[in-house]
Amino acid sequence: MRQSAPNQAQEPWVDVSVPIRDGMVHWPGNPPVEIVQTEHLERGDPATVSRLSLGVHTGTHVDAPVHFIVRAAGIDRVPLDRLIGPARVLDLGEIDSIQPAHLEPVEIHPGDRLLFKTKNSRRWSEERFRSDYTYLSPEAAHHLVERGVWALGIDYLSIGGMDGGAETHRVLLAAGVVIIEGLDLSRVEPGSYDLVALPIRLEGLDGAPARVVLRRRRSEETEKEHHGANEHS
Repeated sequence: MRQSAPNQAQEPWVDVSVPIRDGMVHWPGNPPVEIVQTEHLERGDPATVSRLSLGVHTGTHVDAPVHFIVRAAGIDRVPLDRLIGPARVLDLGEIDSIQPAHLEPVEIHPGDRLLFKTKNSRRWSEERFRSDYTYLSPEAAHHLVERGVWALGIDYLSIGGMDGGAETHRVLLAAGVVIIEGLDLSRVEPGSYDLVALPIRLEGLDGAPARVVLRRRRSEETEKEHHGANEHS
């Protein structure tokens, strides 16, 4: 019997991670990115070797509960099942902050993974930090916690705002919601995707850079997913 080719008719994976590079934009007060080649083949060394210095909240990264909660879990204890599985990309347009009213039209189920695409995704080419980025308000964080979401992602360096951002983080992390920050969703249309987000396994630390990829889900997979959610809601 002839078997179908593996992954037949599946969409390609899209890398939504921000490339780590020397001098890239970083959160004010956090360590800058510094890359130094300590050895190089062209200098006659036996191999090319680089030294990388950066903060754990650089570029695309995952926050650990201990980032804002004393003696909470480090990034190596964040459950990976929260970071691998079906997810939805929501295009929120040009708003300045995400409020509960923006989320009311969205059907949200326990265990959902939601990625917020905003005007932020257009700004990754800019060298300077933008303090006017779109963020999730504490009120919207409560709204999502009440609905039992598993993971949230946003397309800039913090899910919370410059003012009050700590409260947004505390609300989410205390409820076990995993936070993915620094996504580049500029090439991704809204819809249903398979998500894989893998933070580096740094023991006990408050966060870690991550490689995050998305693959568009087929319509029948999405329908099956929604049917299962309705059965358990």
